[in-house]
Amino acid sequence: MQLLGMKATTAGAWRRWGYGFRALRHQHFRALWIGLVVSAVGTWMQIVAQSLLVLRLSHGSAFALGCVSLAQACAFFLFALVGGGFADRLNRRLLLIASQSSLALLAMTLGLLTWTGVITLPAIEAIAFVSGAILSFDQPARAALLSSVVPQEDLLNAISLQSAVFNAAAIVGPALAGLVVNWIGLAADFFLNALSFIPFLLALAILPSMPSLVPTQREELIKQIWRGLESVRRDTVLVSALASYGILLFAGPSLQLLVPVLAVHRLHVGASMMGVLFSAAGVGAVIGALVLGGVRQPTMRLARGALVCWCGALALTGTATSVPITFCSLVLLGICQSIAGASTSAFLQSRVPLQQRGRVMSLNTLLVMGVRPLGDFPASAMISAIGAPITAAGAAMVVGVAGCAIYTKAIRFERSSSA
Repeated sequence: MQLLGMKATTAGAWRRWGYGFRALRHQHFRALWIGLVVSAVGTWMQIVAQSLLVLRLSHGSAFALGCVSLAQACAFFLFALVGGGFADRLNRRLLLIASQSSLALLAMTLGLLTWTGVITLPAIEAIAFVSGAILSFDQPARAALLSSVVPQEDLLNAISLQSAVFNAAAIVGPALAGLVVNWIGLAADFFLNALSFIPFLLALAILPSMPSLVPTQREELIKQIWRGLESVRRDTVLVSALASYGILLFAGPSLQLLVPVLAVHRLHVGASMMGVLFSAAGVGAVIGALVLGGVRQPTMRLARGALVCWCGALALTGTATSVPITFCSLVLLGICQSIAGASTSAFLQSRVPLQQRGRVMSLNTLLVMGVRPLGDFPASAMISAIGAPITAAGAAMVVGVAGCAIYTKAIRFERSSSA
């Protein structure tokens, strides 16, 4: 009897573990997910290599990193909403094939310019702007595509697994990037990123054209975008989630800005250890994504709790003076940001009609890819003026006070509405 009990307990544990990966049961999502694994590693390799390249060309200037982020942010502010509109008008699979191929070509161009020694800061900023414009179409289409390849009950799990892939790549990609830089050079990271797009492109190519992937509604683009924005404006939960997450992304310096500065100026470590620190945040993000993947629906309280913990982790990261403490704080930072980001994405995708999700997810793209780099510009100036510790602590305070106030008000409104 004891043996049977142990077997039952083991089987139950395996079922709970498998429940966290249930979206992979769907063949089309599984193919895309596997392709994304390789592509995400290459993306992180380019993120690290580009940060190192900018620091090398600017003689260690954090402000130069902020300028590159600002160039990409400008592109998102110009094109993100338009990209979301096109994601609801065009075949999302074909749109992704075009955008992914263009991003691979940009990575190859950056590699060639670096390899030949003619790369300059203005060239990096120009490439960042163009990549931002392409991603303005790519990200909403990719997010909206999930609703077509998994059923509604598995949507949050699919979002979490997709987030887990990108963040798991943050464990392998930065460490691998640091090794490649030391062994071969910066250009090799860009070339490898260009090659990493191939598996995801193949997954898109074999994805069958399903009716749900081809929007049938046709109206003026401006009216179409406005209709999507109105759907969000009328929903208090969506407004609160977007506002809180937007404050977090704008006021808090990104890892692409904070980690290189801490590694070079505070911890005095090289490219390999910097890659390890990037990987720490990736470890945490994977943990956060897998935890959220076991939840059927996100709640406002969960998102608020993640935001509060994120603030503490950011303050600790900015003020830590040793590699072990910085590593641990980055793990916690990754957990909290993963939960906050995936919860916001799940709110957006679960509370609007399927035909509007491209436009609505463009708001998420605007936050992650536009507001965050835009926030890095003043953050980089503050780091240069007063240092990373004070900047991180101040950002944590601003995000904590403003975010908690917004979430608490939304929770009270939701409670009163249900009553």
